[in-house]
Amino acid sequence: MSVMSLRIPDEIANTLANLAKATGRSKSYLAVDALREYLAREAWQIEELQQAVKEADAGDFATSDEVRAIADKWNTNAR
Repeated sequence: MSVMSLRIPDEIANTLANLAKATGRSKSYLAVDALREYLAREAWQIEELQQAVKEADAGDFATSDEVRAIADKWNTNAR
């Protein structure tokens, strides 16, 4: 396991300490858990964007009828 040192604002440090105390978890555990979730979410978003660019480059777009059907669905649900 790697060790990393970083500076965090006092506000975040205080929130982390309070959460650690309230949950019985270590600050390190909570920080790693938060970082893990953030990285997974960001990686997912990047993958989705890269796939969308590939589809756009291939000319894979929704037809006018498909766009209209989705718009109609949302407009009907909004009423």
